[in-house]
Amino acid sequence: MKTSRRVQRMERHHKRNRHHVELNIVALMDIFTLLVFFLLVNVSSDVSLPNAKSIKLPESVAENKPKETLILIVGDKDIVLGGRKVADVASVIGSKSDLIVALKTELELQARMLVRKTNPDGTPVNGEITIMGDKEIPYRLLKKIMVTCTQAQYGNIKLAVTQKSEAKGKG
Repeated sequence: MKTSRRVQRMERHHKRNRHHVELNIVALMDIFTLLVFFLLVNVSSDVSLPNAKSIKLPESVAENKPKETLILIVGDKDIVLGGRKVADVASVIGSKSDLIVALKTELELQARMLVRKTNPDGTPVNGEITIMGDKEIPYRLLKKIMVTCTQAQYGNIKLAVTQKSEAKGKG
């Protein structure tokens, strides 16, 4: 079978431009080494709290490092649990009850989603929660939030703070 002129021209062109492509294994090994090092450093690093620019955390000289827990963010307008808005700060402060129903419902939902552990005697272990609130929030708001957390079986409550440097703390 006779081939067309176009096919013959393409075959000649491909024969002339045929190169051997070599793979540089050393460069790939360097890249993978850096990738593994980056992953090891980031996985073993300390727990970082979400960055909420509108919240100015109080300062402390506490030495304890934070653990991975459920995070409740209290801003000047909203109360946010796990990235979802739960309640308005103004309506919570205005209510006479110490219990925030919407927050309790959301905390109970979060508790059901997590596998809850029990103590050796069979009683449930209190859940851990970190409250990340502005240093200017009123105490009665913080009290309502903490009462709601304990009612929802989140009795291990931690407050997020900014670690004060030693020079700042002594002066």
